[in-house]
Amino acid sequence: MKKILTAVALASVVACVFCAARKVNEGRLNVTGTVTVPERLAKVAEADNNSCAIIVKNAADVPIAIKRVVNPKFPLEFKLGEDDLLAADVEGDLKLEVQINNHGKLGVIKEGDIFGAAASSIKPNAKNVLVQADKMTGMPKLARNVRGNFFRTAAR
Repeated sequence: MKKILTAVALASVVACVFCAARKVNEGRLNVTGTVTVPERLAKVAEADNNSCAIIVKNAADVPIAIKRVVNPKFPLEFKLGEDDLLAADVEGDLKLEVQINNHGKLGVIKEGDIFGAAASSIKPNAKNVLVQADKMTGMPKLARNVRGNFFRTAAR
């Protein structure tokens, strides 16, 4: 009986050490996932000198972590960890947002910027989060001085 109790105690200590080591390795923030862009916006999103900012916000809409990727190619796989944190507290449900632009200013949405967010809130150690950057500001502009073809746009 003494041997069985010793074995059970030893097994529980090993399990506790394993759980503690796993928690230390995960850290306060360890979010992985993929940013996708619809085909209609892919050419604009992958243009030269664009940057993709992946932003984690707390419940009060304050950014607590940011990861930037210059000249992104989509679908873009990302990992946010301890190095990307801006704040010490990482608790509760979090929001994950994406901004793709060529001016580099976060929080400022200008014409031609692409943005989106995860469909639901996430936890600090969420895995395989899907973020769809499917919104764009601005309207297509018509070309000037085009005679005979009203539908020709400036993009052509």
